Amino acid sequence: MGPLQGVQVVEFAGLGPGPFCGMMLADAGADVVRIERPRPLGDGVSRLVLNPVLDRGKRSIALDLREEADREVVRRLLARADVLTEGFRPGVMERLGFGPEPVLAANPRLVFGRMTGWGQGGPYAHTAGHDIDYIATTGALHAFGRPGELPAPPLNLLGDFGGGGMLLAFGLVAALLHAGRTGQGQVVDAGIVDGTALLTAMIHGLRAEGAWQDERGVNLLDTGAPFYDVYRCADGGFLAVGALEEPFYAALVSGLGLVGDDLPDRADPAQWPALRELFATVIAGRTRDQWWDTFCGTDACVAPVLDWQEAVADEHNSDRGVFTDVGGVLQPGPAPRFGTTVADAPRPAPAHGGSGAEIRRELGLPLPSDPGSSDVAHGAPS
Repeated sequence: MGPLQGVQVVEFAGLGPGPFCGMMLADAGADVVRIERPRPLGDGVSRLVLNPVLDRGKRSIALDLREEADREVVRRLLARADVLTEGFRPGVMERLGFGPEPVLAANPRLVFGRMTGWGQGGPYAHTAGHDIDYIATTGALHAFGRPGELPAPPLNLLGDFGGGGMLLAFGLVAALLHAGRTGQGQVVDAGIVDGTALLTAMIHGLRAEGAWQDERGVNLLDTGAPFYDVYRCADGGFLAVGALEEPFYAALVSGLGLVGDDLPDRADPAQWPALRELFATVIAGRTRDQWWDTFCGTDACVAPVLDWQEAVADEHNSDRGVFTDVGGVLQPGPAPRFGTTVADAPRPAPAHGGSGAEIRRELGLPLPSDPGSSDVAHGAPS
């Protein structure tokens, strides 16, 4: 089930954002076949490449692309596929013989998704990089952190997964709609720098209106405003406050036991330090959970800062099934949710190459005579 039921996806194994995109497609019902290297990489890297959450719902076949028999498996997979995704540096797929030109010539309706950090072109395109580098060069990293402190990377969520994996998933589905109408496939060039910059669209709009300063931590949404910040409680826990609008701010002030008319003017940034100090003093007088007892169910836009385990147990997350158990691994559930084409629950991630025999039979190919033979784009850097 799922809105992408019947869509065939071939994913060349890689790191982070590419597999995340494949996971999203699989969650929505697509049949995602992941082409693996012949053997897992060393322990440090294999934990990143073989991920029990990012690989859920997929099938796995291990191939050695130096071997003609295994290259034939790839050709047959691509001949029936709707989507190909790869996350190698520009030019690697071409050197392997599976670049867009021959692949689209053999299957003109195929959507060829390319996941890179810098994009397929530009001065940095052939250099290595990671999330922190991509968000740094788009200006986004500059915005995270307190005044006068070092920029603080938001894990690798903004670049790799928001600006990368989700951007690629959107591009693939848009191109699939076009291919369905016209029969014409195309290349989707998803550069993390492009996607990260796109996610900063609202901030650029605010800057254009003079409503955002480039200095870190002095703006409405970057902890500059005392009514949009995090505060320490008596027990060492934290309370997140996001009372931007007047009615929500009034609920916050009421819950804190303060009198609004006697407070520093929240509309005057010059008075923000005094207001922050007052909020910090009051909030430090009670525990996090005591404050949550006060604010839960109100419109004060206040929430406890939960750790990973607490987030799973939260009553709202539990009620909605935000997290789920897949094969004994606790993880976020699929999103978004579809009212008609309801997707099946995710299947556990396959073993490395574990679907090889099944896939070969589907393609009408013999099983390899050497039980140790297996796959991926051998030696190709991601």
